[in-house]
Amino acid sequence: MDFVLRLRSGTNLLLSVLSTFQLAFCQSKHKYSSFAYQETSLLEPLSHGTLVRQMTCAIVQNRSFDSQMAIVDIHPWTVGAVCEVLRAIPRFFFQSGRSVGRQHSFRRRAPLRQRDLGQEAEDSSNGVRLRGPAAYRDPSKVNLGLTKALEFYSWVEVECGFSHNEITCKEMACVLAKGNALKKLWHFLHEMAKREGQLVNTVTLTCIIKILGEEGLVKEALAAFYRMKQFHCKPDVVAYNTIIGALCRVGNFKMARFLLDQMEIPGFRCPPDTFTYTILIGFYCKHSLQTGCRKAIRRRIWEANHLFRHMIFKGFTPDVVTYNCLIDGLCKTYRIGRAMELLDDMLQRGFNPNKVTYNSFIRYYSVVNEVEKAIVMMRSMELRRHGTPTSSSFTPIIHALCEARRSTEAQDFLVEMVDRGSIPREYTYKLVCDTLALAGQASLPHELCKKIEDGISTRYKQVMRVKPVMKYKDMISQ
Repeated sequence: MDFVLRLRSGTNLLLSVLSTFQLAFCQSKHKYSSFAYQETSLLEPLSHGTLVRQMTCAIVQNRSFDSQMAIVDIHPWTVGAVCEVLRAIPRFFFQSGRSVGRQHSFRRRAPLRQRDLGQEAEDSSNGVRLRGPAAYRDPSKVNLGLTKALEFYSWVEVECGFSHNEITCKEMACVLAKGNALKKLWHFLHEMAKREGQLVNTVTLTCIIKILGEEGLVKEALAAFYRMKQFHCKPDVVAYNTIIGALCRVGNFKMARFLLDQMEIPGFRCPPDTFTYTILIGFYCKHSLQTGCRKAIRRRIWEANHLFRHMIFKGFTPDVVTYNCLIDGLCKTYRIGRAMELLDDMLQRGFNPNKVTYNSFIRYYSVVNEVEKAIVMMRSMELRRHGTPTSSSFTPIIHALCEARRSTEAQDFLVEMVDRGSIPREYTYKLVCDTLALAGQASLPHELCKKIEDGISTRYKQVMRVKPVMKYKDMISQ
């Protein structure tokens, strides 16, 4: 109580600290009382960030919305504030303790498969462990988040007099899509489409298609793509690229090629662009490595090369990303000759290869125990000023040198890596130490070891902030 009283006469900086403390505390315990909110709401002026944090705190605490929380006179609701509150709901309700953290983009290492929501609900009721994006999710927590999102969306309009536009409509639709509430999603879109003004547009439906594809609901994403006409929306090239990427993510290349052939029809309203071909080439190379069948690998790589040549024949100029996708697939399938041809073609066309391009070659030469060529490739990247080597460049070389029992050279590259500002992984650090011990050589200098251990410990603490389920297992002492 004394802290709140002192805060009333303090500065806005202390107010921000208290609001941050409220949000962090209610996220972990969900039992923080509403007294702090009522006390801080009396302070003037209330900043935009404080308003968002306090409303997010109220949603996490599952408090009911009322007129006392409107506080329109102090700080009116804006489009940015409403969008920030809606974006915070999936982060606090939809992510599990085993999630990778607050990532801003989609990233999934395992192959994604088409999900069946009905089968998942039946398996969950029978106690069967789910796989994929729905694994470790708490259904009751997800339903609570969806309910609070809809309540907030209606409350901010009725009680605060806020007028929703296409931006807030899109954010609300994204929340429903991330919660896999398809019936609520389509009901919400139809209700918004009845209002004056085009609240449901092509951008909104494209974002829904992207999220459904990332969630493994590709059939539902394809249905959303074909339902654009119901909302008087016309799909553009971005919408086509999004649905093609979603289909390729689950391995449905037949339907993806059908859409590409449709776009290539002369006079079609949405002709393909460079990104369309790059998406298909990248997924062809990625799925070739996930099949585990040599015949399938050869087929996918052939299709990627054929599409690359077809792209050039159509008059499109491949960019660096297109080259990197194909070169990476060729290097991982041990087709180094064709990869070198593409590298020479890049230079002839005036494109500058970047660090991703050279790292593909460095990983290949390190795997096949041609470490000298990997070192030459890394040095040529520096000489041509195409990039600066980082941990992703040094790590394959160091591992290859350790496997070849060339401990002195591995130590030199580790020292160079640290001097350039990169911290190795714990496995790489221990591998070099074990290699030096087996060779009977002196261990790494104490200052270098301390610098590496401090860097690993700092990186681990940063991960622990967003992934608290991790435990100290074989971790360097703090």
